[in-house]
Amino acid sequence: MKEKFFKFGSKLVKYLFYFFLLLTFYFAITSPNLILGDNSVTGAGTTLYTTFFIIISLALIITFFTYESWSDFLKFLFIDRKWITAGVMMGLAIIVQIIFVWNVHPAIGFDPGALHQALYNTTDPETKAYFSLYPNNIATMLVMHQIAVFFHSRSWLLFDVITTLLVDISALLNILGVAVIDRKKVPLAMYIHALWLMVFPMIIVPYTDAWVLPLVSLYILLYILMRYGKFPWGWKIPLAVLFGMTVIFSYLIKPSAIVAVIAISLIEFLYIFKGKFSKTKVLNEFIFALVVVIGMVPTYSISNYAIDHQKYMEINTSRAIVPIHFMSMGVSGEGGYNAHDALMMARMPNKQAQVDYSKKMLKKRLKKMGFFGYIKFLFRKHSNNTADGTFAWIKEGHFIIGNTNPSHKGFGGKIRNFVYLYGTNLGDFRYVAQVWWVFLLAAIFFNWSDGRKFVQLLRLTVIGGFMFLLLFEGGRSRYLIQYLPAFLILATLSLNNSWDRLKRLLSWVKPDKK
Repeated sequence: MKEKFFKFGSKLVKYLFYFFLLLTFYFAITSPNLILGDNSVTGAGTTLYTTFFIIISLALIITFFTYESWSDFLKFLFIDRKWITAGVMMGLAIIVQIIFVWNVHPAIGFDPGALHQALYNTTDPETKAYFSLYPNNIATMLVMHQIAVFFHSRSWLLFDVITTLLVDISALLNILGVAVIDRKKVPLAMYIHALWLMVFPMIIVPYTDAWVLPLVSLYILLYILMRYGKFPWGWKIPLAVLFGMTVIFSYLIKPSAIVAVIAISLIEFLYIFKGKFSKTKVLNEFIFALVVVIGMVPTYSISNYAIDHQKYMEINTSRAIVPIHFMSMGVSGEGGYNAHDALMMARMPNKQAQVDYSKKMLKKRLKKMGFFGYIKFLFRKHSNNTADGTFAWIKEGHFIIGNTNPSHKGFGGKIRNFVYLYGTNLGDFRYVAQVWWVFLLAAIFFNWSDGRKFVQLLRLTVIGGFMFLLLFEGGRSRYLIQYLPAFLILATLSLNNSWDRLKRLLSWVKPDKK
């Protein structure tokens, strides 16, 4: 009976994962970001830069399979000397980031703008109202204030540099996690992360999406060390305490970022039923869970007390928006932000009024859709949540503040044309970023036969992220950023198997030579 439960749970995770991933992969390869030339959907077409990118990519692929000498050279460079080449690629990615941030660090609107405004004016009624409604951003605001005090600066450049550093730390922690699981895959992890860093302009958006990344990567690494680290059991106790503390810090920065913790709990519970039942195994799991809780409880209590009693800005947390509001908003329009709903929350006199209004709108919207209409809506919303490999770059309201029609003069002007709303090369950036996203998904997609525990854990994390965005506010792929550590590590562990599987699939459809 126990073994049947384990097999059922394992198959359920795999089937759910591939159901969602198949849809995501389809939506990604049919994304309007991949339209060449004029693009009436996005309004930003590609130029000769994309043409050169495609020609060079195709030339490299064709010559790899055609010319043995060139194939041997690439294998020598990227496989035989992979440690050196991977290190060079990571260094190059960091140089690209430095050049990008130095030349592009505009003021950003929407939520990052509110956080930055709080560094200048703590008495502004609109700013105080924002943090009263969205107290989940108070912790980030206080951290940013301390950074501004320490560096004696409140510039966007400073916080872009901090964001870049945090993203790079996340990449490093992911790679360390891979090293513990399979050291031979570290160069591959470096390749994949280097490519990601080169097409991830969100480093100039100092907000919780990117700031929570190192915390998510850290608690995943701590789990890996506890579960797969080859050192005495007693050394894992402080790791469990630190794991609990990191989970709380992640929650305070972005509550939805603890989806991987839920996945860890479910997978650990499921694997109790694998093989012969052991009281020792159950006791060990209980002890570790208890130690984690010991790390979580005081951390949450102290942090929450500090936030509630902070003196930096006067905030009325009793006006905090209730969770059901985000569910109601999640079934409106494209499943994303609804300005009218947000305005109504601000007008409500108390939380009960917020709950009543949100329930009313949720029921009204679901009733209007009907069962099949809601299912159709969810498919469309999943596309909105996952298809865009730029992670909804420039798609928020008031994304970049100021002139979004950059000059073509100078090196900085040329870079800004790739990322500004009216830049002539925005379509080129979107195309390349989308190709990277399709590659990452493909690296994961073809590894369906892999049933390793940690791979299943990462799959369940991705499922949790997908389902959270379907149930709550979503509508754009920016919300996937917090789950990127799971995607990146999963792609690293899956790529070799996916490549072998793909080669076998291609050999089946290849016509026999006569």
